Amino acid sequence: MRGRLPSKWHLVLAPMSLVTLLPFVWLVLSSVMTQAELNRFPPPILPDGIDLGGYRTVMERSDFPRWFLNSVLVSGAIVAAQVVLCSMAGYAFARIRFIGSRLTLVLIIATALIPFQLTVIPTFLMFSQAGLVDTLGALIIPQLSSSVGIYLMTSFFQSFPKELEEAARIDGCSRVALFFRVVLPVAKPALAALAVITFITAWNDLFWPLVVINSEANYTVQAGLTTFQGQHRADWPAIMAGTVLTTLPVLAVFLFGQRRFVQALTGAVKG
Repeated sequence: MRGRLPSKWHLVLAPMSLVTLLPFVWLVLSSVMTQAELNRFPPPILPDGIDLGGYRTVMERSDFPRWFLNSVLVSGAIVAAQVVLCSMAGYAFARIRFIGSRLTLVLIIATALIPFQLTVIPTFLMFSQAGLVDTLGALIIPQLSSSVGIYLMTSFFQSFPKELEEAARIDGCSRVALFFRVVLPVAKPALAALAVITFITAWNDLFWPLVVINSEANYTVQAGLTTFQGQHRADWPAIMAGTVLTTLPVLAVFLFGQRRFVQALTGAVKG
């Protein structure tokens, strides 16, 4: 009976997982509809025909390629910074005991409970005084590290066996060499999970780019999609097509790191 239980749950969970795909399927179908079809109420489920006008508008009549490049640069820089800084901070909290270490970690984790909207005004004023408004740096600097990333890496390193570190220290390995040569290679699942979470968060960020970026040339894809919607009219085929193109990198990154993502989260829960 116990052996049959997972298969029964799969019969229940499989249809539920398919339901979560319906919005994306409808998004793809809507991206090949015409403006007239999308203006109907209720909108049709299947298009009358395949119309690629929305994709042509996105690629030929907007700065979407530049917005896409900006998103790649910003998200890539944020991922690289968080993988380095959060892993180093997580290892320090997990292995190095100093006065107030536990309190400091709790305070860092507690910052995740503070909505970014509460700090957006002082953050904007700080970047304005530094002359960084309307630059890609203003999108990167606030996300160089995160409390979620530090917590994830701390939990992983706490579950890391100390015997490997002790053996390396006996062989004369310094703390820095130990971290880069012994610890990081074993921490690939956690680093992959951190990279996936960070990339999705940075890629999907809309609020902060709209606040700190003024020129369309420096928009990310999320902010750029808002230009297809005016006060009285929205170019729905272009919005749907742009959303499909914007979603593809997120799906690719998640599918590529899915296995390590689950491994790292399992380790974090156990830790």
